[in-house]
Amino acid sequence: MLLSIGTVIQQRRKQLGITQRHLAELSAVNINTIYKIERNEANPTLSVLNQVAAVLGMELQMTVKQID
Repeated sequence: MLLSIGTVIQQRRKQLGITQRHLAELSAVNINTIYKIERNEANPTLSVLNQVAAVLGMELQMTVKQID
């Protein structure tokens, strides 16, 4: 089962004991954006995702495959 990017970010943030506000400050991303990403209510740019991932010690990977 694939997890949404928001779920993965939220789980990692909690694992590290970081609040949404602190993540927003460290990543220079608006707290409302962090909130929406974690609830899958936003379509963040790759730049924003990279900023958040860097703070969380994560790396983005993209997989594209054809669906038959």
